[in-house]
Amino acid sequence: MPERGRLVVLSGPSGSGKSTVIREILERRKDCVYSISSTTRPMRDYEVNGREYRFLTREEFFRNRQEDRFIEWSEVHGEFYGTVREEVENELTHGRHILFDIDVIGGERIRSCYPESILIFLYPPSVEELRRRLRLRECDDEKAIEKRLSRYPFEKAKGDKYPFRIVNDDLEQTIAQVLKIIDNESEPKGFIT
Repeated sequence: MPERGRLVVLSGPSGSGKSTVIREILERRKDCVYSISSTTRPMRDYEVNGREYRFLTREEFFRNRQEDRFIEWSEVHGEFYGTVREEVENELTHGRHILFDIDVIGGERIRSCYPESILIFLYPPSVEELRRRLRLRECDDEKAIEKRLSRYPFEKAKGDKYPFRIVNDDLEQTIAQVLKIIDNESEPKGFIT
């Protein structure tokens, strides 16, 4: 029987680089898998149902929530996101580390269900850089970008309490630090630069 995997939560504001870091780790490590969240938000042009997210109607989402199928769920920017318990348990028992790209509320809920989980908060180098990254993605209008930026103080305050915190200003260094944390070679000590 393989050693049980670990849950690794990456949280941070939209544009902090969570998806990029996770994508790079998945290419380098076969013992890591991505937790595909269920969501009610509309699918973007480049997304595929079941790859980035499992896209559900609100009715389907609420039914799953009522049946206690989620280990965590939250509402972000008016849409709902949740993580299916059965899928997580299956991956953990097969010895795989599960990478989560979820908000700080979801991270807290994961930690309450799985106290051994690893919580990492990714900070942008600055708010100006965060705004630039959000504009470069070209998937939100200015109003949506400002809405995302207005949430940053709340996310940062919650992220400041995460055991691991990394300023993502150098992608390779950030990836190396996250891998070091996963491999249990780094102890929580505030900011990792």
